[in-house]
Amino acid sequence: MLTFLPRSLSLFALLLLCALSAAKEPVPVSRPNFIFFIADDMQRYMFNCLAESEDRYLTPHLDRLAGEGTLMVEQYVSAPVCTPSRFTCLTGQYASRSKCPWLTSTIRREGQSVVGWNTMIMPGQVTLPSLLQQAGYKTGIVGKSHVVHVPGREKIGYDEDPRDPAVRARLLTDQRLVCNALKRCGFDYAAAIYHNNLDSNGPKALAAHNLDWITQTGLQFIEENKDKPFFLCFAPTVPHAPGDPAHSWNADRRTTPVGFLEKPLEVLPSRHDIPRRLEEAGLRVDSQRANMLWLDDALGALLGKLRQHGLDDNTIVFFFNDQGQGAKGTLYQDGIRNPSIVWRKGGFPCGLVSRVRILNTDFAPTILEMAGVSVSEGLFDGRSFVAALKGGNEPIHESLYFEMGYTRAVIAGKWKYLALRYPQSAREMTLAERGRILEEFNANQRKHSKKILTTDASTPFSHISLIPGGGSAEAASTGKYPGYYDSDQLYNLELDPTEQKNLASDPEYANILETMRQQLKEHLDSLPGGFAELKPK
Repeated sequence: MLTFLPRSLSLFALLLLCALSAAKEPVPVSRPNFIFFIADDMQRYMFNCLAESEDRYLTPHLDRLAGEGTLMVEQYVSAPVCTPSRFTCLTGQYASRSKCPWLTSTIRREGQSVVGWNTMIMPGQVTLPSLLQQAGYKTGIVGKSHVVHVPGREKIGYDEDPRDPAVRARLLTDQRLVCNALKRCGFDYAAAIYHNNLDSNGPKALAAHNLDWITQTGLQFIEENKDKPFFLCFAPTVPHAPGDPAHSWNADRRTTPVGFLEKPLEVLPSRHDIPRRLEEAGLRVDSQRANMLWLDDALGALLGKLRQHGLDDNTIVFFFNDQGQGAKGTLYQDGIRNPSIVWRKGGFPCGLVSRVRILNTDFAPTILEMAGVSVSEGLFDGRSFVAALKGGNEPIHESLYFEMGYTRAVIAGKWKYLALRYPQSAREMTLAERGRILEEFNANQRKHSKKILTTDASTPFSHISLIPGGGSAEAASTGKYPGYYDSDQLYNLELDPTEQKNLASDPEYANILETMRQQLKEHLDSLPGGFAELKPK
């Protein structure tokens, strides 16, 4: 670490200077292009390449990636909701390292970091795109952001009319601010951006998906940079809710978060063509299958553009889903274990499947190694898994660390330890305070036509939200595991992969429990914020 720094250099330039070092090996003559395709809220059964699916989805292009590339079946996500997952992918660091004021204020107030939708990338943060940009790559992002701090952004009301010229002007200003914030984080190109989830992004009238709009800008980026090495973060908004036809695959394709286009885009096959193709394939026409086919069309358009310009021979595609949906917002396996696919033409020496355990912290160092860029030691929490793609079976990590809300977890070998710790303020919250929080949450649920989860203020909190009964994002898993509210949880993943039997209170496993607790402490000691007695304030 540098102690004395020239005042003339900006913080961002200094961070890049410290991060980027001379390559240990010569940079390849023809550096590969990268497309990092990050789907939003896919379920495991939507992957035809997994046993859970049984070929129930029409996704020929995704099937091609799985059939020609490498399926990382032991891919994990360190924090299983949108923002921290995306932060980790783009920085190679745990989300608790974010300098976002929403996160750091909880550390000051509660003594521990509460990792959730508050882990934004701040100006000056060293990112994967900024390092690639410094190494000569053109970098772009299209689609969902949900990860960058945007100073000065004015949230536009849910009930405002986007056809009002004044509202339209504010929407355009909002988009410009978001795109500029992304450019300050290392992207040369940012367009067709959804700053947040659709129902939290602005007016209700614009809360519809538009993959044609996103795909058009992604294709434009490739077209403009076909003669240079490039990195494109392609982030579609599906299959995340709303998934009903009127707001997703069958929506008016003039709808965008910046207002209505003059005419529908015709970048992808028409919305009328989607049910026809599903029926021809002998599949039921429903929203999940239709949205997955629409998503696959977008992937196919990108692959087609690569092929058109002869770039498919020198482009590596990472297909990643932002978190496990079976237990979203928790550190149980169905929330954190989430497959990814790495594809290049001709495949990788390891073959179609790799069982090496990796985290989404590992994407950044892996892509940089593939690009021939070497960085300073200790910049990332992740490690490159290029060796695994080459056929190596050696572990990338001695243990895997996870963080979410008021929980932390670690996996080593067949053992998993999960700790749940609420701060004193949460434990001492009065019933009246809980009632006010719940009523405010339920009022917002009603406004957005969402389900009321509970009206009982005495209902326990979830792992991520201090809302009685939990928030809507984690509703599918809140309280559903036998040990959900246990402070200490120990599982044998070989014998109990669905985490139904908590062994933490069994004297027979006391030594293992203590060993795993020490493993967790070692991770916590290197990260900001406390965590109850496991890392005192």
